[in-house]
Amino acid sequence: MKKIEAIIKPFKLDEVKEALQEIGLQGITVTEAKGFGRQKGHTELYRGAEYVVDFLPKVKLELVLGDDMVEKAIDAIVASAKTGRIGDGKIFVSSVEEAVRIRTGETGNDAI
Repeated sequence: MKKIEAIIKPFKLDEVKEALQEIGLQGITVTEAKGFGRQKGHTELYRGAEYVVDFLPKVKLELVLGDDMVEKAIDAIVASAKTGRIGDGKIFVSSVEEAVRIRTGETGNDAI
């Protein structure tokens, strides 16, 4: 099993969700996040005062899936989240030792 964490632009969330559903993924966790990378921040003007917005709004997706679905999921996320501009985001993949469905006690792939 693998865990995919993807940081994307908020307005791309619906497209990414639909792309993941099309390849057969059912579960996803979405968290609102703020951060910056090479994109840095930007300067805004508010009531005549200029200030720097360091952290930009992002969305963090987390999904746990079987090893056989990882490449499909990555391809779906990249294709649907990409704008070609700086700040499109990142995808991180890590191994998951165990998964347990609390309601039934199922473990491993059966739990996801």
